[in-house]
Amino acid sequence: MKFIYCPKCGAKLEEKYSWDEGGVPYCVKDDLLFFDVPKPCIMVAVIKDDEVLLLKQSYIYKNSRVLISGYIGIDEKAEDTVHREVFEETGIKIDNVRFLGTEYIEGKELLMLTFMAFYKDGYIIKSDEVEAVSWEKLNKSLELMNEDVIGKKVIKKVLDILKR
Repeated sequence: MKFIYCPKCGAKLEEKYSWDEGGVPYCVKDDLLFFDVPKPCIMVAVIKDDEVLLLKQSYIYKNSRVLISGYIGIDEKAEDTVHREVFEETGIKIDNVRFLGTEYIEGKELLMLTFMAFYKDGYIIKSDEVEAVSWEKLNKSLELMNEDVIGKKVIKKVLDILKR
C-alpha cells in the first residue's frame, strides 16, 4: 500500500529522507513516516499421499486450477492463516506445515508466503467462494495449473522436497 494521506490525521503526506530508505511519505503534523507495505497472504499445497488439493476459482484464473490461498488477518500468524484458509475453503484439517519461501506479485502489491502441508483428517466441504475442490495426482498437477505461475513454483518445490 502506498500512502498519500496520513491514516491518523488525514493530512497530505510530504516526502522525507530516511537514511537507506531514501524518500518516504511523512506526516509533518504527527511526525510519522509511512513506509509502503505489501499485503501479506499465503498459498499452500496440501499433500495427501501422492496427491495435491486443487481448487477451481474462476475469479482468480478462468482456465486454471489453483492452490489454496488467502490474506493474513490482523494479529494472525502466517501459519494460523494456512490452517484457517484450508479449513474455510475445504473443511479439512492439516498438519506438518512447512514454509517454502516468498513471492511478490507485481501490480497487486501482494507478498505471497508459500507453504506445503499434509492432510490430517476431515472430508471436503467446499466453501461458496470455491467452484470445485479435488485431489489430483501431484505429478500431473502442473498441467492443470497452466495460468497459476506462483502455484506451479510451489508444486515444483514440493516435488523436489518429496523427490517425485
